[in-house]
Amino acid sequence: MACSPSRVLRTLDPIGALRALDPIGALRALRNDWKRFVLILALGQILSLCITSTSVLSNKLAERQTVTTPNFQSFLVYALLLIVYMPLTLVRLGPRKVWLNIKKRYYWYIFMALVDVEGNFFVIKAFSYTSLLSCMLLDTWTLPCVMVLAYFLMHTRYKWTHILSVLICLGGMGLLIKGDMDAGKNYLATDAARGDIFMLIGATCYALSNTTEEFIVRHRPQYETVAWLGFFGTLINGVQMGIIEHDRLKKMTWTKEIVGFTIGFDLVMFVLYSIAPFLFRLSSATFYNLSILTSDFYGLIFAKYMFHNPITPIYAGAFVMIVVGLLVYYIIPQVAPVRMARVYGFRTPIPGDLALNQGAEVATAPIASHDDDNRSVAGSGLFDPDSKTRVQDVSTLA
Repeated sequence: MACSPSRVLRTLDPIGALRALDPIGALRALRNDWKRFVLILALGQILSLCITSTSVLSNKLAERQTVTTPNFQSFLVYALLLIVYMPLTLVRLGPRKVWLNIKKRYYWYIFMALVDVEGNFFVIKAFSYTSLLSCMLLDTWTLPCVMVLAYFLMHTRYKWTHILSVLICLGGMGLLIKGDMDAGKNYLATDAARGDIFMLIGATCYALSNTTEEFIVRHRPQYETVAWLGFFGTLINGVQMGIIEHDRLKKMTWTKEIVGFTIGFDLVMFVLYSIAPFLFRLSSATFYNLSILTSDFYGLIFAKYMFHNPITPIYAGAFVMIVVGLLVYYIIPQVAPVRMARVYGFRTPIPGDLALNQGAEVATAPIASHDDDNRSVAGSGLFDPDSKTRVQDVSTLA
């Protein structure tokens, strides 16, 4: 029996409907929905800590290596994702559903992996050419790119409160940058023009990667999306590594410290790639990029205990501003139509697709589940224990 999407949305998310009507009602609803905000805030900050950890570990590797091999580091991450999540995907979905999906939509997964690999490459190269100040400022280019892409791909509609929240978060980022400049952490650019272009390319690639991944995980299970990211990322990164770094790898001197930091880097990146799809489904790629602005603050905490660097009040103020911006963004979620963009490859559903993948309230939409994903963390009732409504696999809907 067919089910009306609008009826499902009203049944699943009455609080989201209330928020869409008036801000006062949103504040009241937030009191009853604070657990969800705490959850997505915690997930965002875990990812932010992961980014900080990878930066610290990368710096440690750079100090001990005679040559840099960023492609090799990323290659191990993608390979680990492939090894862990591809068998899980085949067991949970079955070879037939996996084959039907990749046969029809392989180019989406290739594109997602390509822009992710190149985003990592260009950002790392940018730090070698331009100044720290330019890198920190230009890295925020990801935010407006994500919002524009979400507008067209997910049909997300933003309110003035979302623009305000982004400005608040960017204001907090500005305080972090000022704190770094006052502390004398900036360094001179060796080729500013090239470095700035590389950073803009990298930030744009990150935006494309985040938005594409959000779009896919609103149609397919998270573990399958990460599995194909690992598969195609391993191929693309492996080819790039073989072309650029084959001579450097021959000169590599493997010490216990280098092996340890490399393993640590790969494990942290594995956690980041594993958790990010859950946040994309629970919230959005925009909320993710706002959340990770706090990574510089966590870097200061690392610096305090590792190098005894002081933390000034300006950093604490910056952290508070970013968290306040996230709260403002969450109170009134952005509104999306019942259907997302009907792009090639996703115009007709196939077995294994999520029955409810659009959500009228993107920032707080209940997580759609299906028969083959009912034990997935984001696809279960764990995030919404009071919800008694289940959405069937699209292949069972008549």
